[in-house]
Amino acid sequence: MNHRVKYLDPKNDLTFRRIFSDHPHLLISFLNNLLPLSEGQLIESIEYLDVELIPELPGFKRSMVDVRCKDNYGRYFVVEMQMYWTSSFRKRVLFNAGKAYVKQLRGGGKYRDLKPVYALSLIDDNFLTGKNLENEYYHHYSLVHALDKDERIEGLELIFVELPKFKAQQFSDKRLRSLWLRFLTEIDENTREVSEDLKNDELIREALECVQQQAFSEEEMLYYEQYWDSIRIEKATMDDLEEKQAKIQILTEKKEEAEKQKEEAEKQKEEAEKQKEEAEKQKEEAEKQKEEAEKQKEEAEKQKEEAEKQKEEAEKQKEEAIAKLFLSARQMKIFGMPFDAIQNATGLSLYDIENIN
Repeated sequence: MNHRVKYLDPKNDLTFRRIFSDHPHLLISFLNNLLPLSEGQLIESIEYLDVELIPELPGFKRSMVDVRCKDNYGRYFVVEMQMYWTSSFRKRVLFNAGKAYVKQLRGGGKYRDLKPVYALSLIDDNFLTGKNLENEYYHHYSLVHALDKDERIEGLELIFVELPKFKAQQFSDKRLRSLWLRFLTEIDENTREVSEDLKNDELIREALECVQQQAFSEEEMLYYEQYWDSIRIEKATMDDLEEKQAKIQILTEKKEEAEKQKEEAEKQKEEAEKQKEEAEKQKEEAEKQKEEAEKQKEEAEKQKEEAEKQKEEAEKQKEEAIAKLFLSARQMKIFGMPFDAIQNATGLSLYDIENIN
């Protein structure tokens, strides 16, 4: 009777270590095809290193698998399988790589002897979703000049692979890289048929044998399931934490917005008060100007009345003066003074003098 082979997910802690910690030739193939290594720099042999414990970060207790080694060139490699993305993971990767780089100086090492450190991080989650990188699954970070990308400082090479994005690729990568990533993304507990492309490659076929369920004991299968349980709990906890942080962020932003609106309202209120005060001042000034205008008007009226009185007085004085002239001319005429002499003395016309009775 032909029994169908059951597979386990290679991303699990148990299976990932079974493949890459117990089979150095598989890890060499994996690294040579996933890392940005030129033809003359391919890994030929490796020496496994102890996984150095570092301070745990929230959410990373069980979610990450870590394999470390050193190759024939003395280069260091840190391979991490991360089940989900968090904001602190990238800093942790940089910390691990930096620590592996610095550790080379222990025991009196010299700077010129420092070898590059490659940190390969496989993430079963998406974290770069910007417009320029939303369809890119392979991300290589290195120390390069801001203006000249060919000007590099060798030391730290960080490679992140977003496994979910790889599923949508057109597999334009080199063949074995594609096969290794397909192995990680296509094989799990639900696999019933394995692609011939995977089975036809000797190394991938060996990796497939490593994740066959029948190769694990009951105790190992219990650990396998417990690992997934812990991942689900941690993921739920992280999701809950992120949700709470998002709510706190929203509330904080709303509070800040309310504070800004309150400050703006206070400023507008103060501005309105200033405008009101200014309007009151302008009103008082206008009232004063109006009162002053009224006073000036009254004064002008008084001056006009005074001028009218002065005019009337002047008219009376003029009439009285003319009457006196006519009286003087009449007396001169009675005394028989010549008309031209009377004219010179009074300024009256000869006609007026002749008609005086």
